[in-house]
Amino acid sequence: MSGPLLEITGLTISFGGLVAVDGVDLSVNTGEIVGLIGPNGAGKTTVFNCISRFYEPMSGTIRFKDRDITRARSHDIVRFGIARTFQNVELCRSMTTLENLLVGEHAVMRGGAIRDGLRLRGVGADEARATARADEMLDFLGLTGYRDSVVSTLPFRLQKLVELGRALVSHPGLLLLDEPSAGADHRESQGLADLIRRIRERFDLSVLVVEHDMSFVMGLCDRLYVLDFGRRIATGAPSDVRRNPVVIEAYLGEPDLEVSDA
Repeated sequence: MSGPLLEITGLTISFGGLVAVDGVDLSVNTGEIVGLIGPNGAGKTTVFNCISRFYEPMSGTIRFKDRDITRARSHDIVRFGIARTFQNVELCRSMTTLENLLVGEHAVMRGGAIRDGLRLRGVGADEARATARADEMLDFLGLTGYRDSVVSTLPFRLQKLVELGRALVSHPGLLLLDEPSAGADHRESQGLADLIRRIRERFDLSVLVVEHDMSFVMGLCDRLYVLDFGRRIATGAPSDVRRNPVVIEAYLGEPDLEVSDA
């Protein structure tokens, strides 16, 4: 592979005449944690939805590992090595924690629904390996005690971890995190930032994160991109972005931009 792990060029999409993302360029290098920030309605989650192929961009290209995925099928994205979490947790709510992680593994398992349904040779061994890997992930995330709990009964904080585990068991090279610290207090946010760093090292992946908590992203990310009204208005190291006058103007009225240097 040459060049960035993820490279977005000229991404544009509109809804009913409203341009949600306007010619955005963005890249994520191997091993980086990159933040995508901006005021409400700036187009951040729309970028995620274009990468995940939930939305069809009007123009621009999205490349991952030197592969053009701009027109790829949405269900192929996870097989290419991109996994994501959602701003509002998306889980199989009537299933257990373990079963939700197994759903994430089945998305990339070689057998497929027909092979599994017919119980062809090797399916039992594959299922055993998948369960073992899921249990390892539960242990890593501190969720072993909730292995057999129905996820709808868990607190929101734990549901976010289950969703994170489901993404990680698909063995992604790029992890998309949409508002991972939502609902967390300062102590929990710091713990989550430490966890994301450990995930990067443990699973040798890159992270692109959308977040409103400025203290969280400023302390976590290697680089930041800032969107406003669908356009990229700044990019660079967190220390540079927080002092950028264009960014400060875009965030007027949003005091979370003011974070300490500590």
